[in-house]
Amino acid sequence: MYKIVKAEKLADLIYLMDVEAPRVARHCQPGQFVIVKIDEKGERIPLTICDYDREAGTVTIVLQTVGASTERMASLKEGDYFRDFVGPLGVASEFVHEDLEELKKKKILFVGGGVGAAPVYPQVKWLKEQGVDVDVDVIIGSKTKDMLILQDEMKAVAGNYYPCTDDGSYGHSGMVTTKIEALVNEGKKYDVCVAIGPMIMMKFVCLLTKKLEIPTIVSMNPIMVDGTGMCGACRLHVGDEVKFACVDGPEFDGHLVDFDESMQRQALYKTQEGRAMLKLKEGDTHHGGCGNCGGDE
Repeated sequence: MYKIVKAEKLADLIYLMDVEAPRVARHCQPGQFVIVKIDEKGERIPLTICDYDREAGTVTIVLQTVGASTERMASLKEGDYFRDFVGPLGVASEFVHEDLEELKKKKILFVGGGVGAAPVYPQVKWLKEQGVDVDVDVIIGSKTKDMLILQDEMKAVAGNYYPCTDDGSYGHSGMVTTKIEALVNEGKKYDVCVAIGPMIMMKFVCLLTKKLEIPTIVSMNPIMVDGTGMCGACRLHVGDEVKFACVDGPEFDGHLVDFDESMQRQALYKTQEGRAMLKLKEGDTHHGGCGNCGGDE
């Protein structure tokens, strides 16, 4: 059992929780995720790691209610428990493995949309802890000001923080792509972009950054379901290769990801008939296998 030591509502339908999971906290890195279950019969929910405190032994998760399982999860309070809290899973951000001195020479742009701010935050925080923060810009977009999350936390770790709202109620008025263009037109140059958020947002960010010749990393966590590669939901094409977001990712070269295919699969996977059709069509390549499952052990 994993105790919830903090629970708060960040915005409409968006909730943050700190969970006691010392072994997960000890080993997790930015970019990875956990699988959470409320009880023995509960649905497995993959959630990216928003933050972690190795000393306190806690892991922070952020969730958005989209169905019955996440609605039940959002109702939990401080002092309640999760039945399972498995991780860390997935591959850590490539920044973690780069030469630190080379990393300090890079100008990095992060672009987050909605709850995508949650997995952006630990990467930006990690970079600041390594002394890489002056040349790190962060753009976070939402529909309205009230939907922006983790603003104070992001301002504390980013070199420059640029909020965007679709309705113009706060920060830059418009989509994150128009803010990227504005910064580039001002003379900003970036060596790499990391985009995390809704699929459609990541697609259009990648179309723009490809035109601007900015290498771009995306996180395909929105298409994960089972989190172990066994369900086939997160199967995607990255260039000519078949990958699985939960086992091989969740981060990939955004300019090689077939977003249209992934969004079509995401829609099909919501129905039993669609899942059966995908399994028949894809045969032996439908499942990704596992081999990378960890756990709080």
